[in-house]
Amino acid sequence: MEHRPSWRKPAGMFAILAIIAVWAVIVASFAPVIAGWPRVVQMIVYIVAGIVWIFPTRPLLQWMETGRWRP
Repeated sequence: MEHRPSWRKPAGMFAILAIIAVWAVIVASFAPVIAGWPRVVQMIVYIVAGIVWIFPTRPLLQWMETGRWRP
């Protein structure tokens, strides 16, 4: 069986980088507002924002590996 490289992995990699860049711009646009909040609240907001971007990438990672969006 011959193995051919898939175009899905490079395409998915660029899509993930785009998701991260767009998410960073969105979060950074709220920085002036968030800066006025108490430090503990800022920390919680930035931790949550740092985790939330992962959820849209999960189906993308699955597609990169299998070629399907759903299991």
